[in-house]
Amino acid sequence: MHTTYIGHSGFLVETAACYYLFDYYQGTLPQLDCGKTILVFASHAHQDHYNPEIFKILKSMGMQQITAVLSKDIPTKKYPQDIACMKVTFYQNYELPCDTVLHTLLSTDEGVAFLLQCPEGAIYHAGDLNDWAWDGEPEQDNRQMTGSYRHEIDLLKTYQKEFLEGRPIDLAFVPLDPRQEQYYAGGMLYFLKKIKAAEVYPMHFWEQPEIIDQFLNEYPEYRQLIQRNFINRRS
Repeated sequence: MHTTYIGHSGFLVETAACYYLFDYYQGTLPQLDCGKTILVFASHAHQDHYNPEIFKILKSMGMQQITAVLSKDIPTKKYPQDIACMKVTFYQNYELPCDTVLHTLLSTDEGVAFLLQCPEGAIYHAGDLNDWAWDGEPEQDNRQMTGSYRHEIDLLKTYQKEFLEGRPIDLAFVPLDPRQEQYYAGGMLYFLKKIKAAEVYPMHFWEQPEIIDQFLNEYPEYRQLIQRNFINRRS
């Protein structure tokens, strides 16, 4: 599987037969093979995770086999025209094109997170599923947020055992948001503690990739796991 960083939480994963495009917001796509199917995932309706212009962009590039996989909170009026659309909700399993199976989790913000089984491996995209603790928020609210997040990651661990037979997730896209200040690493650390993954890509860092370097300096034990150079390969 080949991964291209598009921007913010947007990633394109290419396999032998298919493309998987996650949470396109803005940015330039690489040249695509128009003979392949592309599955376009949007984890929720927030502007920085779903831009319906992506479907016009794909059509202008000559892509013909397009399927949209949209969280149910996205209004129907923002669905693309003349493109197959699948509305998804949390804690469900779905069969998709390209011999792909989707399992969903509940986001701690809006919408869903995605766990995909495809012929070449497993992909996790968190969307806005994160431990959204903040400076200045009541301690009780932050504790509740942390508990909700950990519940979902524990469920993801169950999914990994049940659906992946304990195999590592090949590609994992996980938020690392500098706006959280002292709490920025909480979600990532719990994910790394609980989930087996081969490659972990930080995302949602608002054009501040230095937060990845900060994380790796503070937690050097994860240097082999956390990806950093993908930003330099941005299309």
